[in-house]
Amino acid sequence: MSSWRLSNEDIATYHRDGLVVPKLRLPDDVHAQMRDAVDKLLRDNEKIAPESLVCPHIPYGNRHDEFAAARWFSFATQPAILNLVEQLIGPDIILWGSQVFCKPARIGREIPWHQDGQYWPIRPIATCSVWIAIDDALPENGCMRYIPGSHRGRSLYEHRADQRTDRVLNEEVSADAFDAATARDDALRAGEFSLHDVYLIHGSNANTSDRRRAAYVVRYMPATSLYDRASPRGVQSQSGVAFSLAARPIWLLRGQDRAGSDFRTGHGRDYQLQSRASDDV
Repeated sequence: MSSWRLSNEDIATYHRDGLVVPKLRLPDDVHAQMRDAVDKLLRDNEKIAPESLVCPHIPYGNRHDEFAAARWFSFATQPAILNLVEQLIGPDIILWGSQVFCKPARIGREIPWHQDGQYWPIRPIATCSVWIAIDDALPENGCMRYIPGSHRGRSLYEHRADQRTDRVLNEEVSADAFDAATARDDALRAGEFSLHDVYLIHGSNANTSDRRRAAYVVRYMPATSLYDRASPRGVQSQSGVAFSLAARPIWLLRGQDRAGSDFRTGHGRDYQLQSRASDDV
């Protein structure tokens, strides 16, 4: 993994389409550790929607022990992954979020078309998300789908409210903002991964197959942007799971803080007190 690099073609694809799938795969031992960690996370959080297991890397969370969190943190801070992210967003990298998205067989819920930046307290909006397939993620079990090039305008489209309970999110991009016929599948085999831009329109169908679809998604922002704890987006909810973005700890993994983000709030007991009312993992 230490020699991982995106090719010039990979970088061009990311900037053109908003998503790239490198010709790389996690080593078998790392993938096996991730699968074990997912299984434990699901066992420990049976009452939480499996599509919304937010920030398992936080060692002070409410839903698991520090040893389990340390494993997720190690997954999120792998130098080889950071090398790829650095090629796309620059050398100053903040880890500000992660999530396990697990769509159970036959009942895994749909994720409507959306842009990630609609929900996040980052100014200016900037994030590269690394989407790691723990299980095979294929069209039949609800792999991610995306609209290539929809990120290029560097702006958020109108999102309309949708209160359906069979979906993970309650907002979706207005249908007249894009051509759904251009959608592509982000089909990945277990251990493969993709990287996508914060403005990319994407979503996924329900999982009606007999196979689970689990993934670990890690969010990295350039430290040239501010993690804005005063933003009205400071509290979010997903599948009935509330979480506090304002209280969340963030980590400067590489380079320098260029925008004055707060790296103290949310660590240790401070996080436990501020997030007590939420369901953060």
